[in-house]
Amino acid sequence: MGIEIKEYFTLPALLICFLLIVSLMFIFPVLKMIILGVILAYGIRPLAFKIQSKLKFSSISILLAMVIVLIPLVLLLGYISFEISSALSSVLVSSSYADFNSSISNLISYLPVNLDSNTISAQLNSTFENVAGFVLNYGVSFLGKFANITLELFILVCSVFYFVRDGDKCFNFIRSFVPRDSINFFDNTVESVKDVLKSIFYGHFLTSVIIGIFGCIGYSLLGYPYGIFLGVLTGIFQLIPIFGPWPIYWTLFFIDILGGNYPRSVIVLLFGFFLSTIDMYIRPALSSRYVDIHPLILLVGFLSGPLVYGLVGFIVGPLILGITFTVLDSYRKEYLGDG
Repeated sequence: MGIEIKEYFTLPALLICFLLIVSLMFIFPVLKMIILGVILAYGIRPLAFKIQSKLKFSSISILLAMVIVLIPLVLLLGYISFEISSALSSVLVSSSYADFNSSISNLISYLPVNLDSNTISAQLNSTFENVAGFVLNYGVSFLGKFANITLELFILVCSVFYFVRDGDKCFNFIRSFVPRDSINFFDNTVESVKDVLKSIFYGHFLTSVIIGIFGCIGYSLLGYPYGIFLGVLTGIFQLIPIFGPWPIYWTLFFIDILGGNYPRSVIVLLFGFFLSTIDMYIRPALSSRYVDIHPLILLVGFLSGPLVYGLVGFIVGPLILGITFTVLDSYRKEYLGDG
């Protein structure tokens, strides 16, 4: 046993381990962007190959595919920023402290307790100012990190491009180090990873798109001034498991109650329950077609991912936990014979 272990501690093996550790230390600050690049490359590859069949130039085909995928995201971010700035401008211009105090007084009149509306409105105004200050400080901090963000985006773009173009070479290079008796386990694991990617995309992101479209149509038909924007927010909240669409329709419900629009408040609440209900049918129907992962695993990934990797963690978190589960499941079936 001692001789067998000693055979592995050769000079080349120790040198490789040392270089791998040092390399990981260098790439760790941007590792999240490399992982995200691999994920995006997997989704862009089919489109790039389809374009390449027409143009015959791989680099141009990849760049066109990246632009086609990137344009909707840029337009979405631009639309959200425009609508938020427009809404804030209209609120600051048209609203006044008297109107706000009047709304608070109307709300307090429905409560079975005696409360001072002036005190409550003053506290809410103070809270609003604190939130606004936090947002402003975050914006200033964001601008201060602009150089790092630019570098990370550059690495992300490069990672997507090269993984789309040379992904097969990278895969074959890694596969060449796998022992022959573990090739089946490696191949099954890779297929399981692909299934996890499809499950997360179709089961969560596509579900959010569907819920967002329903929200855009429903809120617009109900006559809300920012119906499409509210639908977009509903789709974004749908990505976060602990939220879903309920923050949007409950907020609209209370706004209608304060404004005296009781029929619409009831309708929007019923519509919100409809959105929450169809989510329970759409998400399992789409995700279960590829891989059966317990919802708690993905829930923990969604919640813990942003704590480790920021916004990118919403994608990386559930992906890593999902891959870990599928690797353990593949090992159980391949080596323990529990299929």
